[in-house]
Amino acid sequence: MKALVKVKAGVGNVSLLDIDDPPCQADKVKVEVKYTGICGTDLHIYHETFKNYPPVIMGHEFSGIVSEVGTNITKVKVGDRVTVLGSTALTCGDCHYCKTGHYMFCSNRRGMGHGVDGSFTKYAVVREDMIYKLPDHVSLVEAAMSEPLACAVQAIEELTTIQVGDTVLLSGPGPIGLICLSLLAVKGCKVIVAGTSSDALRLKIAKELGADVVVNIDEQNLDKIIEDETKGLGVDVTVECAGAGPSIKSCLKSLKKLGKHIQVGIAGREITLDFDLILYKQIKVYGSLAHSMKTWDRVIQILEQRKVNLTPIITHKLPLSEWEEAFQLCEDKQCGKVLLSHD
Repeated sequence: MKALVKVKAGVGNVSLLDIDDPPCQADKVKVEVKYTGICGTDLHIYHETFKNYPPVIMGHEFSGIVSEVGTNITKVKVGDRVTVLGSTALTCGDCHYCKTGHYMFCSNRRGMGHGVDGSFTKYAVVREDMIYKLPDHVSLVEAAMSEPLACAVQAIEELTTIQVGDTVLLSGPGPIGLICLSLLAVKGCKVIVAGTSSDALRLKIAKELGADVVVNIDEQNLDKIIEDETKGLGVDVTVECAGAGPSIKSCLKSLKKLGKHIQVGIAGREITLDFDLILYKQIKVYGSLAHSMKTWDRVIQILEQRKVNLTPIITHKLPLSEWEEAFQLCEDKQCGKVLLSHD
């Protein structure tokens, strides 16, 4: 089978290779991967700005069908349609963070796609506890969005209180940003989405998903729009999903006093900020790193109850053989979410 592999450390060093099908051990489940989303983390791994352990098969946002189960497996069966919590692939299971469900902070953690083999291939072998069975009405295409949905759910639903009537500036309308927007729209917030000229397609999707105002900062004055939309007070909440220094600065500037800032995007490098803004405005700052165990239970409930429409965010489905074109679409921001599937 084919697999997209980060073959060694350094910028690039990603190749599509022929590898053997993985065996399914007694305590494991083999999943035939149907769709895997390209994540911003994949781009960071490509550019060597996110820690990885090559050689490793990339990819972690995926859905599939159980193709084989080990003799010790009791909760899933061949033919089950599933999504997979790939970030728990390797944890100690015994530290404070593992025991409280915050596995992302386990010192021994390695997730699929960067620390252990991931899903940019045909088959993935995982533990039974990593598998979540899908509601019948949820398509495998939608289910490939489960992991980014989990990231958005933690950021918007679990870190702090965001209420109906709040005005929110969401900066960075990439796939995670668009999912955050969907959740904010469901909550009844007034959402201002800011992007650049290269985000034109994504700003259009944002409008479709319920953004009240979309702003191309290359052509419009965001400061003036924020002033007009908030009567000079500033926004209640900022959600930064671009991971860019100017975007983060703009968010802190746009916040009202006693406002809340949620950092979702990974910068991947040091940035310079007017840190005194946090003090003088008494801003509450929240970092949102992926998700926790409780987040995934909520994700399955959201999918089952059809609370958000993820379909408009998925703009491209391409074969794994066209991974370079797919990655470039993401780099150029000429897409929403791009899904890859084994040829």
